[in-house]
Amino acid sequence: MIEIKNVSKRYGEKIVVSEVQLPITEQKLTAFIGPNGAGKSTLLSMMSRLIPKDTGEIYLDHNEVKTWKQSELSKKLSILKQTNGINLKITVRELVNFGRFPYSKGRLKKEDHEKVEEAMKNLGLLDLADELIDTLSGGQLQRVYIAMVLAQDTDYILLDEPLNNLDMNFAVQMMQTLRRLVDEFGKTVIIVLHDINFAASYADEIVAMKEGRLFTHGSTDDIIQSEVLNKLYDMNIRICEIEGKRFCMYFN
Repeated sequence: MIEIKNVSKRYGEKIVVSEVQLPITEQKLTAFIGPNGAGKSTLLSMMSRLIPKDTGEIYLDHNEVKTWKQSELSKKLSILKQTNGINLKITVRELVNFGRFPYSKGRLKKEDHEKVEEAMKNLGLLDLADELIDTLSGGQLQRVYIAMVLAQDTDYILLDEPLNNLDMNFAVQMMQTLRRLVDEFGKTVIIVLHDINFAASYADEIVAMKEGRLFTHGSTDDIIQSEVLNKLYDMNIRICEIEGKRFCMYFN
């Protein structure tokens, strides 16, 4: 599991994450929700060691993340940042191949190729495999980045707003794929979402953040409540239930 203990981060005088203490349950899909500027993306980046924390400790499988060798950490944990940019003339397949680098060091074997093909299939990319990435739409390219992360085949998968640029069809397919990775393969998925209905439909647990602090966390049913969400977002949110699932109505 991942344990976050009193973690803080500031940029100059601005505190972006303040004394967050939180356990992340393994083999679950955990969604981070909250208003813009809540510190969700920053916390994800500290969990993956992309940026250093100022104070506190983060443990991955009982070892502080700063003690992990990079070669071992990249086989254990993968992350997709909110913004990505690769200015290379490469194909979709070649970009997804990068996900296998921790194992292959650029010399892909049969197992590596199988993981790449599986990831592209899951994201509906097989027909685009030989297309150059600079010819793709924003939504197509987002799916390629997600496939690259899935091809890395780590126990922990961190995704920062991966539904950006995806239409409804592919957003649903992506969430179904993540749900299957948890249920069938025992992965631990941590995802930042702005659409709280995707969190309500697919997450096991929800972490709510506001103004850099942990607002609350718990099971999805515990968090998808009007009294919780109204205070989190400072607006009136109506909860409806359809076929046993809760949905949030927040349109005036």
